[in-house]
Amino acid sequence: MVAFGKKLRESQIQEWQGYYLDYKLMKKKLNRYTQQIEVGTQNRHLVLKDFSILLDSEIEKMVMFLLQQQGVLASKLLNLGEQYDSVLQQVDGAKIPELQEAYRSVGRDLLRILSFVEMNAIGLRKILKKFDKRFGYRFTDYYVKTRANHPYSQLRQVCKQVGVGAVVGAISRNLADLQDFQQHCGNYISIYDQPAFSHPDPVLDSIRAAVNRLSNSTSFLHYLGKHALLMGDDLQSPSGDHADDGRYHFMSLLLNLANTFLYMVNTYIIVPTADNYSMTLGAAATVCGVVIGSMAVAQVFSSVYFSAWSNRSYMRPLVFSSIILLVGNTLYALAYDLNSISVLLIGRLFCGLGSARAVNRRYISDCVPLKLRMQASAGFVSAGALGMACGPALASLLQTNFKIYKLTFNEDTLPGWIMALAWLIYLLWLSISFKEPSRVTTENIVPRESNSGKIVNISVENGPTQPLLSNSKAKQKDGDGDTDCDDAEEDPVEIQKPVNSIVSAYRLLTPSVKVQLYIYFMLKYAMEIVLAESSVITGYYFIWSTSSVAIFLACLGLTVLPVNVVVGSYISNMFEERQVLLASEILVCIGILLSFHVLIPYSVPQYVSSALITFVSAEVLEGVNLSLLSRVMSSRLSRGTYNGGLLSTEAGTLARVIADGTITLAGFWGESKLLNTTLIPALFICVSSIVATCFTYNSLY
Repeated sequence: MVAFGKKLRESQIQEWQGYYLDYKLMKKKLNRYTQQIEVGTQNRHLVLKDFSILLDSEIEKMVMFLLQQQGVLASKLLNLGEQYDSVLQQVDGAKIPELQEAYRSVGRDLLRILSFVEMNAIGLRKILKKFDKRFGYRFTDYYVKTRANHPYSQLRQVCKQVGVGAVVGAISRNLADLQDFQQHCGNYISIYDQPAFSHPDPVLDSIRAAVNRLSNSTSFLHYLGKHALLMGDDLQSPSGDHADDGRYHFMSLLLNLANTFLYMVNTYIIVPTADNYSMTLGAAATVCGVVIGSMAVAQVFSSVYFSAWSNRSYMRPLVFSSIILLVGNTLYALAYDLNSISVLLIGRLFCGLGSARAVNRRYISDCVPLKLRMQASAGFVSAGALGMACGPALASLLQTNFKIYKLTFNEDTLPGWIMALAWLIYLLWLSISFKEPSRVTTENIVPRESNSGKIVNISVENGPTQPLLSNSKAKQKDGDGDTDCDDAEEDPVEIQKPVNSIVSAYRLLTPSVKVQLYIYFMLKYAMEIVLAESSVITGYYFIWSTSSVAIFLACLGLTVLPVNVVVGSYISNMFEERQVLLASEILVCIGILLSFHVLIPYSVPQYVSSALITFVSAEVLEGVNLSLLSRVMSSRLSRGTYNGGLLSTEAGTLARVIADGTITLAGFWGESKLLNTTLIPALFICVSSIVATCFTYNSLY
């Protein structure tokens, strides 16, 4: 693995070398502190003070140079502005290309500055992370708290690129004006009356991409794409992207997305009728929790073997998945005529064993070119969201009852028969159209440090620092033979290997990652409680029909994409993701509190409004949670069997299993107590996740 110190030296702009953070010096300081603390010759308080002074000095050096360079750019733009006025007054079209190139040259200078800031921001993040690993997890909190929001903070200059926006605006406006003057003789009024991207220029595209890496600026497509947790997007080299082009096959990608859609339909199509089906077979209505949750139980195991299988093939696991789902849905439908709750549960277990989401995600990561990967990732998330809405909506249309020979077709069995037919058609389509991509050996792939590592809008929330810990034995080489590993204190040869054991994956889970996985667990638990018990709760309190329940669930599912559009296009640009994260958790908590049945009669407005608040807040939370998870999780977890996508899937699946089990267990106390009994653990998990978020808040940058 190329150590960050070496990468920093190789990436530096030569004439600016003296103004970068001295990463090597700070690493030497850490090693010296470690040795001094171990032999007892250094006071921990003095270590904290000394290193803080060193960081302050390095940041000040970098910021002063940054301001100087911004001033140089401003001077160039003022001079170009005078030339621009002269060209317009003289109506000299021959000088326009020369002036355009001059503005592009300023844009390229700005790119150099942005690269300078980005490398320093990554270096600062890494040295803080290294200090925390060496001495404890509280130094970053202390440093951020005392520096980020101080009125004289220089750290904020690294985090907030206020001047950059003005420079980009000046370059964009003048290039657009010159282009219009050259092509249309100045027929339009201003770029501010046009869409932001109506005047594309390669230099401006590069600047926007660089600014996005240094800020919260995002778009719906990028926001949604990050939900797929394909964290290796920016780890590949350009040559690797050409290799992807050779493996890419549009129809195969479409089949993967179709698999995702059908599986989500399969998951939620039975929710409106599961309680009625259970009672028809002689079980209690609350057994619907086991019926719905049995699919998730099997998915806990299927996710692992499908993830491992995807290391060798993509088509074979998809074929196997389709066959298993065909059998599972057939058994689910036959349970009615066999009058067997056991067959019903076995059918749902088979459906869970056919969950190939790990293969779908892995195909996008491995076989879709970088230029299309974000769109494919967004398609993966959208397909799942659409399936979630279509499942209950389809169930509402299956209100019929007839027999063919000895087989019954009614609202309970038709979901099984419909999905069995859908998987049969899919299997035929898969056999005809899927193209197995050539396998690429990954043993020699060495991950690079992601350029998306950055510090943005740092704020503080935690208290004073804790005593430094002295039990770290980590030793690292200095000098030109630097071999430090920034993702984990591991051997550099070991860090090249994919994560193919749960122990290796666990070692890469920092407290921030663990908290984000716990938040994902919490939101999936809350959503499953709302969805899975809806038919029982509405039937007991409001005597809703199956159609009413199905329409209600479909409406909840349909909120997924609109909510993500709002968050991805607007909210995430106005607030930090960690701020949205904490606010969403609080709203989920409020939604749960409003759902309790206390004293007053339980009404439809209370149930619908509280369910909507809980569900929509959980959707928003899921988006920012997965986005933050993709940023704080080690880049090693983008590969191997136990990758980040699998870990998040397992966390969410376990949440669904426990939530569905809670519903069934709560049924022993009767349907009258079901609502409050299931909401109590949801409230506890939600409150504990809020507390955990507060403890790791400053590390979410």
